[in-house]
Amino acid sequence: MLILFGALLLLLVIGVPIAYALGLASLAYFMIEAPFGTGFVIQRFFAGINNYPLVSLPFFILMGLVMNSGGITQRLLDLSTFFVGRMKGGLGLVNVVGSMIFGGISGSSASDTASIGSVLIPEMERRGYPRSFAAGITVASSTMGMIIPPSVPMIIYAIAAEESIGRLFLGGIIPGIMVGLLQLVIVWRIAKARDYPTEVVPFTMKEALRQARRSAAVVIMPVLIVGSVVFGFVTPTETAGTAAVYGLIIGFFLVGFTVIKDLPGAMRNAIIMSAKIMMIIAFSQVFITVLALERVPDQLADFVEGLGLDATTFLLVSAVLILLAGTFIDVSPAILLLTPVLLPVAQNLGVSGVHFGVVLVSGLAVGACTPPVGNCLNVCAAICRLPIGQIFLGAAPFLMANVVVLGLLCVFPELVLWIPDAVMGP
Repeated sequence: MLILFGALLLLLVIGVPIAYALGLASLAYFMIEAPFGTGFVIQRFFAGINNYPLVSLPFFILMGLVMNSGGITQRLLDLSTFFVGRMKGGLGLVNVVGSMIFGGISGSSASDTASIGSVLIPEMERRGYPRSFAAGITVASSTMGMIIPPSVPMIIYAIAAEESIGRLFLGGIIPGIMVGLLQLVIVWRIAKARDYPTEVVPFTMKEALRQARRSAAVVIMPVLIVGSVVFGFVTPTETAGTAAVYGLIIGFFLVGFTVIKDLPGAMRNAIIMSAKIMMIIAFSQVFITVLALERVPDQLADFVEGLGLDATTFLLVSAVLILLAGTFIDVSPAILLLTPVLLPVAQNLGVSGVHFGVVLVSGLAVGACTPPVGNCLNVCAAICRLPIGQIFLGAAPFLMANVVVLGLLCVFPELVLWIPDAVMGP
């Protein structure tokens, strides 16, 4: 294990991409411990991606990219402004509500940051908000894109843990809404203390009907996606493909042939993003095989049992570890690295795989907003041209909502399991 983790740490320190670092560390292990088993690396590599549910990944990514280029963002922000714009710090509240809705469409925090941030950060600056405040809200609220269904990280975890995608989608609803509501309270309190402006918004039945008509086809999309998976009308893979086509149709009716013109670029980006994830998954399977050969999960389970930790304490300790790991490792590889190590221990203590998965993704969502690796920070920095450290300081008060919710999820599993059990049975 010293060879395995030592090689992995060294490769990461010198800047080798995580996928290749996992593969090379595993290869080093086999070359030293079992030279005649190096062919096993290739076998496990292809076995890792020979998984039918993985076909849904590029379709869900394409769906988010198509919706992003289809004129969806502005309509969602207009709808959010109608509901919360007249309150103190109206645009800050719009930022959070817009992320809650957009997170249920794109399934990606980075897409959320790019879409919402490119529109709202410049507008908030023009209305007198500090740039770091606007960027901080954008980054922190984008974390809901990983928690509120549909969620690409949830799909990756479901594949790694062999759990139900439908149950995981349902399990993320309450935690995602809790994060959004707490962030709204924090934004409102800060805006009230600093006397940030409100927005002039007509609050009439006519305007409500207009906003509902403009946004209904978009807002209903997450319900259709999650509902079709949960009730078994289609498989997750079929749902992803249908959702991509649905997004294309909506975009066509909203912006015409522009969405068709942008489709080749969206498909190219979806292919590149999916290929990166697939490479990580493939090499992580080799790494996981080595962990299994060395009985690392079993040894960790015995160690935890010797400490006498109960399920709640273990989850709280795991949450701290997840937050630390998310600071240095991107979301997808962190899921694939931590799941085979921590999940067996959690299950031995009676923790549901769905409960642990939502805790894992919720914790890693914070990591997407923390330096130095935070993907959302880097996306936001490219938009607002601020150092990632300054953006993180702006986001820190709002990320406290995520940390509080993460702690509550560890203590109260019903927050995750109530909806899945009510809809799909225990």
